[in-house]
Amino acid sequence: MPGPSPAPIRNRVTEILGVRYPIVQAPMGWIARSQLASAVSNAGGLGIIETSSGDLEAVKVEIAKMADLTDKPFGVNIAQAFVKDPAIAQFVIDQGVKFVTTSAGDPTKYTATLKAAGLTVFHVIPTLAGALKAVEAGVDGLVVEGGEGGGFKSPRDVASMVLLPLVASKVTVPIIAAGGITDGPTMAAAFALGAEGVQMGSRMVSSSESPVHENWKNAIVAAAETDTVFLNRFSKPGLRALRTERSNRLEHEDHVAMTEMAGAMDLYFGGDMEAALALAGQVVGRIESVRSVAEIVHDTMTGFHQVVASLSARYGVAG
Repeated sequence: MPGPSPAPIRNRVTEILGVRYPIVQAPMGWIARSQLASAVSNAGGLGIIETSSGDLEAVKVEIAKMADLTDKPFGVNIAQAFVKDPAIAQFVIDQGVKFVTTSAGDPTKYTATLKAAGLTVFHVIPTLAGALKAVEAGVDGLVVEGGEGGGFKSPRDVASMVLLPLVASKVTVPIIAAGGITDGPTMAAAFALGAEGVQMGSRMVSSSESPVHENWKNAIVAAAETDTVFLNRFSKPGLRALRTERSNRLEHEDHVAMTEMAGAMDLYFGGDMEAALALAGQVVGRIESVRSVAEIVHDTMTGFHQVVASLSARYGVAG
């Protein structure tokens, strides 16, 4: 069980989100629902409810459940490429949430509407051009997503080590780093490169509170750092998934149709790892066990503070 609570962090991200720790859970379709999101919020981070499944009636129920599961802040994601309903912005506004991330689409589409209703908006970006467009659209912050992360990606992927400091050097809004984040050292590295918060996807998929089948969690734990496949590099959308017989077969195809995800429910909740694509990032190679969200957040923050203190002691300039 986690020990004493690590010291909180005070920066723009924690102030905007109203959280103790600037750790955000990624909005994975069908996975980022109340069971997982409430655990993240209760641990001091920020849980996110997804809309990318497109099942808005179920999403509405999941948002309502959050009131019974946590009294801490949480947010909602609008995945524009997967939710075609033009009323999605009003849907999110009507749920009473205060924080939203928008992704997989044009930041000019919903930002003004959401902000006019009093919501805080961060947009997910995979390139510097995307970051500049989002800032111009008036977003409050950015989620800067490196190509090593799991899920749907830009086909022209850029690693966090390059993308994060590049974007940070060109914008003044607060940044949440995504892609490759799983513990205190990676969080500290992201902060060194300009972030004020981090987003975790694969690490949260493999948590105890994640609703996915144990087969998926165990596959993440067993995976090496080379056990993900980038698909659709020459078409859209790009995506990174665990290496399986299905994804190996598709790796060199020019266009991987979204029909490959038709069996998602059999994979996500039935445990058939060949029924669809198990989306995951390269960081699976560093995930060694299934752990509770509370342990993940606690140990990440403890590790973060330890790394910062150690670097300061070793390399800090006296006087």
